[in-house]
Amino acid sequence: MKRKAIAVWALMLALVMVVSACGSSGGSGDKVTINMMHLWPEGTSKTQYTLVKEIIDSYEKEHKNVKIKTEILENEQYKDKLKVLSGSNTLPDVGLAWAAGFLEPYVTANQFASLDDLLQGDLKDKFVSGTAEAYALGGKTYALPVELNIVPVYYNKEIFAKYNLQVPQTWDDFKNVVKTLADNGVTPITLGGKEGWTGSFWYMYLVDRLGGADLLDKAIATNDFSDPKLAEAAKMLQELVDMGAFNKGFNGLSNDEAKSEFNNEKAGMYAMGTWEVPNFTTNPDVPQEFKDKIGFFRFPTVTGGAGTSDTWVGGPGVGLFVSEKSKVKDEAKKFVSYFIQQWGEKSVTEAGVIPATKVDTSKINLPPMFIDLLNELGSAKKVTLYADVQMKPGAAQEHYKLIQALFGKEITPEDFAKKTDDSLKAGK
Repeated sequence: MKRKAIAVWALMLALVMVVSACGSSGGSGDKVTINMMHLWPEGTSKTQYTLVKEIIDSYEKEHKNVKIKTEILENEQYKDKLKVLSGSNTLPDVGLAWAAGFLEPYVTANQFASLDDLLQGDLKDKFVSGTAEAYALGGKTYALPVELNIVPVYYNKEIFAKYNLQVPQTWDDFKNVVKTLADNGVTPITLGGKEGWTGSFWYMYLVDRLGGADLLDKAIATNDFSDPKLAEAAKMLQELVDMGAFNKGFNGLSNDEAKSEFNNEKAGMYAMGTWEVPNFTTNPDVPQEFKDKIGFFRFPTVTGGAGTSDTWVGGPGVGLFVSEKSKVKDEAKKFVSYFIQQWGEKSVTEAGVIPATKVDTSKINLPPMFIDLLNELGSAKKVTLYADVQMKPGAAQEHYKLIQALFGKEITPEDFAKKTDDSLKAGK
């Protein structure tokens, strides 16, 4: 009997151990794979690509049971793929999204998880004021920003010096720079107009300098594009096109193609977000000789306009989301929290990227352009969030088409304003 009792007890113990093993799917020793999608390919965004890889490597070392698989696409392909995946409810566990209007359809379809628990936990008070709020809808936060960007006008100091040009303070100064370069057979401004949002920067700045820092925000928020200054800014843009300000065939070129013209010193100026700063400061693949030639300036003021030079177009860059349908949601959230903390510390020193989290730059050795831009950001009166990001997705798509048509002179400034008004009122 005693032997039989021991045998029964041993069998029960074995069964308990088997059941325990089967039921430990949430345990720390289980293998977890987190799928991540991002938009920093090695070829075009090497510093960001390297930083992401470094953060993933260190996370995997500290969490032996976690494997992070990445899929990397360039900006436009990334947006397209995200739409496709959302349509089939197969979003990656972790990905990147933009703020405001871009976020809305994903949140409405219950595809992004709320990350308020992270903001109340490890990331409490870590963000620059106003950045995480740009990813909030209905009182909940659905993505957390890793970048904060403004749009300066970069210029080639050597080209300016060759033609005795000064950094323009006013729009008239700016037109003089454009005319001088064009007269001498140099492309004044390089622009990849194919993608719409690149040309939107120029339009937004002219609205700001003409009508003041709140005009565009108010027009989009109230779905009312009737203020005459909105059409006037469009007219000024077309005057710039008439002057031959932009590279040949610009409306058919991607941003990467346009950027290569600036990088190959075939154009005097290039307006783009501060995500490009690494290519002018810290990217080891870019020759120092070229980096030394690049400066930046504030968008010039318009004489008689209501705007000032210390307001910028920009806002939080991309932010990390966690898929609501993820099978590893808790692990994905832990990784996002870790990623943002590591990115905040390393992006400044290793990538020359302005993070959305607070950084004490006084103790860090940074390239001069980077310090100057951080100072500009620190003293900015306002940063106006990109028009397409403020708009609902349907209106944003229409905005890209209208901007392209405006630059291509296929539409009048008045029609541009009227059709923008119509698309905002459509509420899509």
